[in-house]
Amino acid sequence: MTSTPPPAPDARPGLVATYRRLWPYLWPYGRPDLQRRVFLAFGLLLVAKLVTMVTPFTFKWITDALVAAVGGQEHGKEQVPTGIFAAPMLLIAIYGASRILMAGLTQARDGLFAKVAMHAVRRLALKTFRHMHQLSLRFHLERKTGGLTRVLERGRSGIEELSRLMVLTLVPTIVEFVLVLGVLAWEFDWTYSLVVFVMVAAYLGFTYKATEWRIAIRRRMNESDTDANTKSVDSLLNYETVKYFGAEARETQRFDGAMARYEKASTQTYVSLAVLNAGQALIFTLGMTAVMWLAARDILAGRTTIGGFVLANTMLVQLSMPLNFMGMIYREIKQALIDIDDMFRILHRNPEIADRPNAPALVAGPAEVRFENVHFAYNPDRPILRGVSFTVPSGKTVAIVGPSGAGKSTLSRLLFRFYEPQSGRIAIDGQDIAAVRQDSLRAVIGMVPQDTVLFNDTIGYNIRYGRWEASEAEMREAARLAQIDRFIEGLPEGYDTPVGERGLKLSGGEKQRVAIARTILKSPPILVLDEATSALDSFTESQIQDALDRIAKGRTTLVIAHRLSTVVNADEILVLDKGVIVERGTHAALLDQDGVYAALWNRQREADAARAALRRAEEAAARQDAIAAE
Repeated sequence: MTSTPPPAPDARPGLVATYRRLWPYLWPYGRPDLQRRVFLAFGLLLVAKLVTMVTPFTFKWITDALVAAVGGQEHGKEQVPTGIFAAPMLLIAIYGASRILMAGLTQARDGLFAKVAMHAVRRLALKTFRHMHQLSLRFHLERKTGGLTRVLERGRSGIEELSRLMVLTLVPTIVEFVLVLGVLAWEFDWTYSLVVFVMVAAYLGFTYKATEWRIAIRRRMNESDTDANTKSVDSLLNYETVKYFGAEARETQRFDGAMARYEKASTQTYVSLAVLNAGQALIFTLGMTAVMWLAARDILAGRTTIGGFVLANTMLVQLSMPLNFMGMIYREIKQALIDIDDMFRILHRNPEIADRPNAPALVAGPAEVRFENVHFAYNPDRPILRGVSFTVPSGKTVAIVGPSGAGKSTLSRLLFRFYEPQSGRIAIDGQDIAAVRQDSLRAVIGMVPQDTVLFNDTIGYNIRYGRWEASEAEMREAARLAQIDRFIEGLPEGYDTPVGERGLKLSGGEKQRVAIARTILKSPPILVLDEATSALDSFTESQIQDALDRIAKGRTTLVIAHRLSTVVNADEILVLDKGVIVERGTHAALLDQDGVYAALWNRQREADAARAALRRAEEAAARQDAIAAE
């Protein structure tokens, strides 16, 4: 199955389309407790907004009561009896109570809905994380780890932001705006509502235009941020390589280039924010001034009281608070849409390799592996395997050797079904691996790779990864068979010793033994050794090879080898060159043929002899230096 190509970058879904995709996660199906929270949260939202409308009226009543109490006398000329202030003081208490009630209802609403929103975040993030593991090896090789984790992180934040802003900010603001228009029309006349409506329309129109401009800048800033993050993660993961080549300055320069682009975009973001805030303040101030002018005119005409002037002013001031956030709300909603869409693009991408409908599990038998006329290419223009056929009999060891680029490691990837051949088939005990479930296939195969990458956890965790349900005794026995138990027990923390990022706290040989122990614990009937000792020194290689020979005994074993000395005892050796098996036979038979294998063997022996002579010369020179120093 081929992967579905992602939509074009500009084909972003709108708010409604995104909410339609999010709805199965936002509405907690099968969770009546969370559904009750949704209904309660919306109920509290309406009650809180009704209380919010009461607050400006208390200001009006207080003002009118105070004006009536003082009887129009100049403040400070005559002492007014305390009893006259009884009504205003009661109204002030009501005002304070309404403010407390409004705040309490708002916080209760936010607290109730928080669990619903975070439940949606958790469900979708979990589904995306699981889907990432189902996507093909090709997808992960083409994507950068730092960028991929950033998409997941931003997607989680986007869901949380969209839920919070829409339900807890935007919807309440719309409700409040409608109530303000109704109150102004009822308390005064339609002219007030018209002025406020035009003001809010102009405010939102300007906010939309300015925010669209800012979003383009924000997108460039995010791209620069992702680029800088990817470069930093990539550089730190390859810390040793950077040191080997003294490339610290180059890595710093690459990172600084990304950060310079981020700096420029960030500066533009702050400047555009100043423009947005200034325009919003101008539009709102003009609208408020017009309303205050209308109210003052009506007071002079005797159509309203001073309290009415205060009411109109207070309602607009109260409305200004959520309006001030409109630019931020729109920008964050748009950004959340982009972030969520990036996550959905990954979620909706079909795995390149997928189980067939109702595929059965692989039935484990003698564990015979057969490649039948397999053709494969990562890219159609560059074939890797050209009609490869061979059999690994049950319990036997077959080695694949050949020059670099011949397609040796591709065989193991096809066997694990990370890719599928363009033609031909691969069978285990006569069962086509393309027709069985992938989990059952990989359960019967163990892998010891050349580059062992460990999880940033303990040694025990990494060994037990082979079979998580294994007991402590089984884990320790696997370590013993891998000849790493004494090393582990000599550590202060034993099996609880952290191995560091990618196992960097362990040597190459120690990491390889952990990988061997992990595979021993899995106890698979089929074993793949993909150049498992090529990165080790001769002494360590000899020790690791003994452990590998021990676990390969009695198992169907496919050895992909770079160093021919590790496969001399194989039951059959296949020589792969340019995607074709050019020779096959035992070590002795292939040497007798005096062909490709014999040439490879002689070159390696000469190289080994040269290295040994160089080592002896260095040791002799060191002894001479020591004698001279004495």
